[in-house]
Amino acid sequence: MHTIWKGSISFGLVNIPIKLHAATEDKDVKLRTLHKECHSPIKYEKTCPVCDKEVKNEDIVKAYEYTKGKFVVLDDEDLEALRKENEDKAVEIIDFVKMTEIDPIFYQRSYFMSPNESGGKAYSLLRKALEESQKVGIAKIMIRAKEQLAVIRVYDNTLVMETIHFPDEVRKTVDVPNVPSEDKVTEKELETAIMLIEQLTTEFDPEKYKDEYRTALLELIEAKRTGKELVTPTEKEPVSNVTDLMAALQASIDRTKPEKKKEQPAAKKKKAAAKPKAKEKKQA
Repeated sequence: MHTIWKGSISFGLVNIPIKLHAATEDKDVKLRTLHKECHSPIKYEKTCPVCDKEVKNEDIVKAYEYTKGKFVVLDDEDLEALRKENEDKAVEIIDFVKMTEIDPIFYQRSYFMSPNESGGKAYSLLRKALEESQKVGIAKIMIRAKEQLAVIRVYDNTLVMETIHFPDEVRKTVDVPNVPSEDKVTEKELETAIMLIEQLTTEFDPEKYKDEYRTALLELIEAKRTGKELVTPTEKEPVSNVTDLMAALQASIDRTKPEKKKEQPAAKKKKAAAKPKAKEKKQA
């Protein structure tokens, strides 16, 4: 597994040399853009609209636009010195909190943490302490020229670092348009909605969820590559046009009801055989 960062993490006077490894990967199918006429890949060149010419990498500088059309130019040396100063610091766990206190909206990206060189024992100590206390650590780390707030927790016997957004990076909910200020639902609608939730409630099993679009796209690509005819998948049940909320809830409940088990043929025969005996007893 590729190492993307090396350093150390500490809590109190305990220091753990660690490596970070990306815990997730983007499985999107990447499509190239080609010239329709000759199928050659399209090149994207960096050009200056004022000088009207292509700009090479060595002629590009970074800058911050503090007002429209006004820039502060930042030299690579300045940025490198600032980045190095922060990267060389050990990652210190600032606080320990309950994981349930962190809303999922803050989470960004996951990294596996492995001990580096002589960090095995301290790594095990932190892992065990987090498990026993049922807490997670809050730390700061510099990754790729950006300071990140992070959560350190245990996942499948491995320490995981989850980068999270700073509070000012999460937009305010008051800015979301058209959110109803109060709930205008009847008691019956609420009861029926809760009943539907109960019927659809199950244990979380990540293996049951598949990226159907990516699978279909890869099948299309393979069919075109090999010249095979693509089999059209069975059409999904059309979306209902029911607009009445209560009717929609009831229809949803009816669709999700577990099917009743059909009576076994043997059981039917037994019932049929039992009826004549009952009649004979009556006649006697």
